[in-house]
Amino acid sequence: MTFAHLLSGAGTVYRMARPAQTARSERTREALRQAALVRFLAQGVEDTSAEQIAADAGVSLRTFYRHFTSKHDLLFADYDAGLHWFRTALEARPADEALISSVQAAIFAFPYDVSAVAKIATLRSSELDPERIVRHIRQVEADFATAVEARITGGETTSQMSVDQRLGVKVTARCISAAVFGAMEVWMLSADRSLAELARLCRAALVSLESGLETGPVQPNVLS
Repeated sequence: MTFAHLLSGAGTVYRMARPAQTARSERTREALRQAALVRFLAQGVEDTSAEQIAADAGVSLRTFYRHFTSKHDLLFADYDAGLHWFRTALEARPADEALISSVQAAIFAFPYDVSAVAKIATLRSSELDPERIVRHIRQVEADFATAVEARITGGETTSQMSVDQRLGVKVTARCISAAVFGAMEVWMLSADRSLAELARLCRAALVSLESGLETGPVQPNVLS
């Protein structure tokens, strides 16, 4: 099984089992994320308490701390919600669809609020240490790669694969994740933060990956 086969969806398909969060737990986390975002944008992080967020979400403070260690964890709500949505959308893609196509479709299944994403990114930068931000984003990137691995492996454990096949799955998933997060990083720092631009950058990154980086960086006119 080659790297190109994995990217195109050709060859044997495997999948690793992934423990799923309960629907109730995810609904609670989402309610807390939404409540925090509204509070943060309306009155700032400093003037928002965990008690307020919990009350707005309709849960107890104890429940809040079962899901998040502090209100600052919720400054990553955009990444965490996007990751959950991506996992769900990727699992729902047709089994015979090419891997890159499935990843792109799953990314843009999320109902992005571009204005809110930009605002929470600004809040995150002003409130948190840069090292903490990088550490969290790298963890989300690793979890993204795990979701891609699950798509590739199709429900079977990796013990059924050869060492080279396991390596191929791991490298493919991590390269796709790095490409997508690289595109997102460029998008967040660019003047054009439209969804169309994010889609273009993600596509450019994945096209570069799919072509094996043989021709260097993809030029804008290649995608037009």
